[in-house]
Amino acid sequence: MTAPRHFLTLMDLSADEIRLLIDRAIELKAQWRAGNPQRSMEGKVLAMIFTKASTRTRVSFEAGMAQLGGSALFLSGQDTQLGRGEPIEDTAKVISSMVDMVMIRTFAHADVETFAQHSRVPVINGLTDDYHPCQILADLQTFFEVRGDIQGKTVCWLGDGNNVCHSWMNAARQLDFEVVVACPEGYDPDPTLLGACSQWVRIERDASRAVQGADLLVTDVWASMGQEAEQNQRAANLAPYQLNRPLLDLAAPDALYMHCLPAHRGEEISAELMEAPDTVIWQEAENRLHAQKALMELLIGG
Repeated sequence: MTAPRHFLTLMDLSADEIRLLIDRAIELKAQWRAGNPQRSMEGKVLAMIFTKASTRTRVSFEAGMAQLGGSALFLSGQDTQLGRGEPIEDTAKVISSMVDMVMIRTFAHADVETFAQHSRVPVINGLTDDYHPCQILADLQTFFEVRGDIQGKTVCWLGDGNNVCHSWMNAARQLDFEVVVACPEGYDPDPTLLGACSQWVRIERDASRAVQGADLLVTDVWASMGQEAEQNQRAANLAPYQLNRPLLDLAAPDALYMHCLPAHRGEEISAELMEAPDTVIWQEAENRLHAQKALMELLIGG
């Protein structure tokens, strides 16, 4: 039996595979909009395990499987024996014997890695505290659709060096572009990852300097799930890194800006930019659906 392919970080795909996946996502999007159904997942079942709540992740994977002719099972943390103390290894062996693919959205990245080690089917990281690779596939698709290949471009990350930032850093070393992380002391990305990505990533404390000439500005909420108690302190420390019109005006003339959502208007992004008629944020959100359809095809069909 061939070992399954997993997607736990962007490093699980080659640069060529990422570009092929984006091309396929754009193709699937066009076919869906034209009303031409794609049935590449006929008879396939995706198990979705959530111990972290989600809107976009659940809807995009569930709708994506339906559009490809398959089906998806939603399992909250309390719907599996994981919530009652069963070892991850045991749950992985059982669930993967009954479905064709598993998507997990949880806290500890090590839990997804353990599940994948004991799964006989592909496992997708739908988000962990360390990485959010599915989001970056959608973001990359959006950039490619609007501006073309991202190689050689500059992306400025504004705010906390979190899981989404980590995945942007991996994308930079895979597709050869620069990421400037604009954040205050104490909010740096993981130092080990930073070392691995040092050729493509640098930290800049001054947001105005960080965005100079950037082709894309990206941000995320200041307090992720599990950090709500730190909200006020984080808001005070990260206020100078708000994605707003004055910062956007310092970037490249045709710079795009993105937010993975949900967004807090007036905090990490201004209401003006969220409501701008030419924003690509809603295109970015829809692309979760199409990028993940292409990803599932790749993992199951090669």
